[in-house]
Amino acid sequence: MATQEEVFKKLVSHCKEYGFVFPSSEIYDGLGAVYDYGQNGVELKNNIKRYWWMAMTRLHENIVGIDAAIFMHPTTWKASGHVDAFNDPLIDNRDSKKRYRADVLIEDEMAKYDAKIEKEVEKARKRFGDAFDEQKFRETSPRVKENFDKKEALHARYAKAMNDNDLAELKQIILDCEIVDPVSGTKNWTDVRQFNLMFSTEMGSTADGAMKIYLRPETAQGIFVNYLNVQKTGRMKLPFGIAQIGKAFRNEIVARQFVFRMREFEQMEMQFFIKPGTELDWFAKWKQTRIKWHRALGLGDQNYRFHDHDKLAHYANAATDIEFEMPFGFKEVEGIHSRTNFDLSQHAKYSGKKIEYFDPETNESYTPYVIETSIGVDRMFLSVMCAAYNEEQLENGESRVVLNLPPALAPVKVCVMPLVKKDGLPEKAREIMNELKFDFNVQYDEKDSIGKRYRRQDAVGTPFCVTVDHDTLNDNCVTVRDRDTMKQERISIDKLHALINDKVSINNLLRKVAND
Repeated sequence: MATQEEVFKKLVSHCKEYGFVFPSSEIYDGLGAVYDYGQNGVELKNNIKRYWWMAMTRLHENIVGIDAAIFMHPTTWKASGHVDAFNDPLIDNRDSKKRYRADVLIEDEMAKYDAKIEKEVEKARKRFGDAFDEQKFRETSPRVKENFDKKEALHARYAKAMNDNDLAELKQIILDCEIVDPVSGTKNWTDVRQFNLMFSTEMGSTADGAMKIYLRPETAQGIFVNYLNVQKTGRMKLPFGIAQIGKAFRNEIVARQFVFRMREFEQMEMQFFIKPGTELDWFAKWKQTRIKWHRALGLGDQNYRFHDHDKLAHYANAATDIEFEMPFGFKEVEGIHSRTNFDLSQHAKYSGKKIEYFDPETNESYTPYVIETSIGVDRMFLSVMCAAYNEEQLENGESRVVLNLPPALAPVKVCVMPLVKKDGLPEKAREIMNELKFDFNVQYDEKDSIGKRYRRQDAVGTPFCVTVDHDTLNDNCVTVRDRDTMKQERISIDKLHALINDKVSINNLLRKVAND
């Protein structure tokens, strides 16, 4: 049986082979941690963004969208704290010359204790069978308790070091845990140092008069500096939200695991403005709203979990991550933060502008508090691909690689295929394709045997294949093959549109989110 690491390598290879993701500038040997989305990848990515955008702006009448510029006045980033405090704690191994995030090394060590606990639970489950009481075993097993206590002790020590910004203690934890470099296998570590993650450039007509500006490290500030514009022009009343999808840039010194961590990435963010004192209630509500959005995709409820932050950002009074189980462990796909009124207050201070909300119900003015939800589009893309990738052994002894993508997100919704390239079948197939293409992304394929064509479409996650045969010319019916079940059904061409739409419509996902 393939290991999780092997499966992930296969997935990365699959993404390139079938036009999902390519290394950027590959003909020049690529650029580290930068990727291009291919013809199928961009469709999947756009569908993810569309699902998020519609869920925010259509399901919530008090949320509107904007698209702020990437370049912003440099004082924006001084006010937000990014210029002075946007750092990662990094550590080098002297033997391999590789650089790592110190916090990630320690978190991976804690994850090993979780893995040991789960291994003990699984061994017990096999030993006791139906009589197994998992909760009781977790409470009474000496080995489980030992690993749990070790993890908790490490966790407490790590959390304190991060909150205190104690870089020396972070290194000491790495040494005490005997964490080794996976490349060299040694524990020859440097001191932990902070590295600023901002990309800077210059704007101006002359070198002498150039202004130092930054590529934005997050999209949130574009929303905050436009708060007054949106509130006034939209006559918005609290509570209300502003949504945005846009590019962000970070100087990732350590960038690994394919598109999980990149230097150029895309964020889907929403800032929800609320009355002070209500933030923790709204924080809890948005936690549940966002997890429903993820679970509606049908990727497995067990693959999601909340992870509350041990170290809160200086502006936050509550924070959690929605994590998804990737082949390399549970990793963050979405963050939910209660940002208090820090951002608006800072921008009011640095700009000299009054950024407040007049509450007509209480006749008072105040600076709103903010609840933030933020998803990395690329991480979301990767989580969907990881969950969808499946190698199946068929009853006839053959095998297939299939992407069981949520149909609403699939890059191609239907592929129309003539059984043979003659006798008027290609013409009929293109006629059907031309009718469907206005509502669905449709492909036409007439090359190779029908079985090979089915396998190609399985590999890109196409929900339906429609085959036009000689009987079609007489009875106006086609054979529809379902990707997941591989069952084939003969239906009238007149019913084809309704059948496809019923399964691939993004509205079905939205209804599920709204009604759950």
